[in-house]
Amino acid sequence: MDRLQLVLMGLPILLFCSDVVTLFAPLPPAAPQPDHQSRPGPDAVQPGDPSAADASAQAEPQVDGPGSGTTVDLKFCASCSYRGTAMTMKRMLETSFPGIHVVLENYPPPFPKRALSKAVPLLQVGAMATLMAGDQIFPRFGMVPPPWYYSLRANRFGTMASIWLFGNFAQSFLQSSGAFEVYCNGQLVFSKLSEQRFPSELELQELIGSRIPDSQEPVGNKKPDSQDLVLDDGNDDDDDPAIL
Repeated sequence: MDRLQLVLMGLPILLFCSDVVTLFAPLPPAAPQPDHQSRPGPDAVQPGDPSAADASAQAEPQVDGPGSGTTVDLKFCASCSYRGTAMTMKRMLETSFPGIHVVLENYPPPFPKRALSKAVPLLQVGAMATLMAGDQIFPRFGMVPPPWYYSLRANRFGTMASIWLFGNFAQSFLQSSGAFEVYCNGQLVFSKLSEQRFPSELELQELIGSRIPDSQEPVGNKKPDSQDLVLDDGNDDDDDPAIL
């Protein structure tokens, strides 16, 4: 086996090992929060000062809008490249309904699919180990290497590349849920799993807007108050100046 075949065979092995390390590696520790404590200046508000509450209220900006108090959860499939669509919908809702709180979350697949996705790397390792050392593995179990083993071993590079490619495809399929679920205050508003499509921006805006109470009525649609109505008794002489 020349050097070119060694390099071509070692490339899928290296990529496969990197996938295994990434899959089972522990999560990195959270970055420490910076210490923002500083010495109080001469203009700092003391805790006993009566104006401390007013100063804190002025320091914290309060977002008041038609969407205040409303929480929208966008649960999408992270492995399906739906994050861009979720970010677009988030910006649209925040622009249309100021004060709304939009949360982006991953919608995981069912437990059987998650369990099988964890088993795929182990099957890949077992298949590659059998292909590399089948002559020693089969006799230990009292078995004679089957004919298909020798046919696969004759094209070792193609077999290992196929195992790596099909394994990654199966793992990506098992980790995807294909979901894009929209919840408004805990209630399901739109489900891609049931509709088999994405919501349009106008459709999602109407669905969320119908569940937000109208705190302020538009000025053009404001009805006149009964006290503001002027009753006309039909006599125009009361409004005209006295005729001398």
